[in-house]
Amino acid sequence: MSAQDEVERFSGQGPGGEDFADIAQRAFDLARTGDSDRLEAYLSAGLPVDLATGSGDSLLMLAAYHGHAATVAALAARGADVNALNDRGQSPLAGAVFKGSAAVVEQLLKLGADPDAGQPSARQTAAMFDRVGLHPDLG
Repeated sequence: MSAQDEVERFSGQGPGGEDFADIAQRAFDLARTGDSDRLEAYLSAGLPVDLATGSGDSLLMLAAYHGHAATVAALAARGADVNALNDRGQSPLAGAVFKGSAAVVEQLLKLGADPDAGQPSARQTAAMFDRVGLHPDLG
């Protein structure tokens, strides 16, 4: 099924439709793979920008953790919360620091991510995993 077909199906069903779980899972996968264009189509059709998995990982968190700076920027431009914590109290910035993604760390900080948000915070994560050199704001 093409992205357009999926979007049309979503538009027809709406968030209360029986296919919403499948559509949400596809959106999570798009965030993980950095497919910003298809993810944008879902968001344009009405998918909530701060949609999160059962463990509280937002679309932005998934994109950040998997190293997709452009997708992080696209989601933030649509209003995604760059400081949204998951159910374990982790921030997207801490996830990007843990993974060692300098491009995502830079993007999130540029977008206003708080290096002290969450537990452990991005600063604490940088110290624990010797990643302070990823960005001057982490020291």
